[in-house]
Amino acid sequence: MTDSILRIDASARRAGSISRDLTDRILARLGEDIPVIIRDLAEGMPLIDETWVAANFTPAAERTEAQRTALALSDRLIDEIKAADTLVIGLPIYNFGVPAALKAWIDLVARAGVTFSYSENGPVGLLSGKRAIVAVASGGTAAGSDIDFATGYLTHVLGFIGITDVQCVTADQLALDAEATVAKAHGQIAALAA
Repeated sequence: MTDSILRIDASARRAGSISRDLTDRILARLGEDIPVIIRDLAEGMPLIDETWVAANFTPAAERTEAQRTALALSDRLIDEIKAADTLVIGLPIYNFGVPAALKAWIDLVARAGVTFSYSENGPVGLLSGKRAIVAVASGGTAAGSDIDFATGYLTHVLGFIGITDVQCVTADQLALDAEATVAKAHGQIAALAA
C-alpha cells in the first residue's frame, strides 16, 4: 500500500511529454488521495562541484555554515525520498542515457553514510522498504536493449541506495509506432498493483 509518493519528472518538455503523461496515469492508478511531493527536474539541478564534495566529506559536526549551505539542496532531496513510500520517476531516454538533470539529481542523493554505506561485503543501501515505478519513454531506443543505458543504470542506482522494488512502464521506440507502444504502456499501468 502506498501512503506517500515522490514524483520526479526528468523530461525537459512540459507539453507533449510522454513520460509526464505516463507519470500522471501512474499516479491516478495508485490513488487520487495519496499525498504527492513533486520534484520537477526541468526546473534545473545544480551539478556537484569541489565545494559540494569537500562539504560532503567533512564530518557533519565539523561543517562550516557555507558547507551546510552547499549540502542543503542535497539534504532536502534526500528528505523527499525518505518521506515517500513510492517513487514515480518519469524517465525519457536522451541519447541512449538519462537526462542530465536526472544524473545531477542522482549525484546529489547518492551520499555515503546518508543513502548508502560501505560494508565488508560491499555497498549497502540505506533507503530500503520503498517502491519505485519508472515511466520510460524513448524515440528509438528499445528499453532493455544493448543501447539502453538509462533503465538499467537508474535501476542500479536505485538499488544502490536501497530501493530494489523497481518496476518499469515502457513506451519505447515511439518513433516506430507511437500508438502501439503508448497502448502497451497504458496496459502496464493498468496492471500495476495499487
